[in-house]
Amino acid sequence: MPKAKTPTAISASAEAEAFYAESLKLLKESGVPFLLGGTYAVCAYTGLSRLTKDIDVFCKAGDFPRILAFFQDRGHATEIEDERWIGKVLHGELFFDVIFNSAAAINPVTDAWFGERHSAMILGSDVQLIPPTELLFSKAFVQMRHKYDGPDVAHLILRRRGDIDWKRLLAHMEQYWEVLLMHVLNFRFIYPTEREAIPDWLLDELLTRLHERAKLPVPQTRICRGRLYSREDYLIDVTDWGFADVVGEEAKHG
Repeated sequence: MPKAKTPTAISASAEAEAFYAESLKLLKESGVPFLLGGTYAVCAYTGLSRLTKDIDVFCKAGDFPRILAFFQDRGHATEIEDERWIGKVLHGELFFDVIFNSAAAINPVTDAWFGERHSAMILGSDVQLIPPTELLFSKAFVQMRHKYDGPDVAHLILRRRGDIDWKRLLAHMEQYWEVLLMHVLNFRFIYPTEREAIPDWLLDELLTRLHERAKLPVPQTRICRGRLYSREDYLIDVTDWGFADVVGEEAKHG
């Protein structure tokens, strides 16, 4: 694979940039496989330029403690924010995230994420990026009141359409195909002259599923899948309004 375009992500300060640059060098020195995501990856793939507060390092769940231990042995503070998906390496008020799943635990990092090689020079290090397919998959569910990654999804499709494996993306989102359909329709609305970026077979498949689903009865269990987007924004649905969470039983009252 050709190297991605040199990113134009902007660190908040010279100190932050130095910390990120040194962290990437140490990550490569560790020998633990990792992928870079977040703003640096988005900027590398699209040419966007924007400020970033950290770097997002992705790895497999089994390598997560290895990365934290490697940095801890070199004097860095570490913390496990949520053992289901994320930890941090700290340097004063600066940090970078070590991520092996999503907050909703629906897209763990696997060997498949390392199957393609997309690299870029980031702060002096040649690092491997999350493939566009998996980057799109991970961003499709970031839909919170204070953070929405829909524009990143649209820009990735626009700028990297040839690098997206649509069949693999559909396989990733098989259970959540409606989310993929929403992003497909959103892209078509945003870029009416670029609709050919979405394969016809994919749109046909998703619309067929929508039509077939409409024929079926309403589910018996009242669930709120909004928690896949944001656990906080949809908390009231499962605590007060009688909806079941994505996993678990429906709340009972009386």
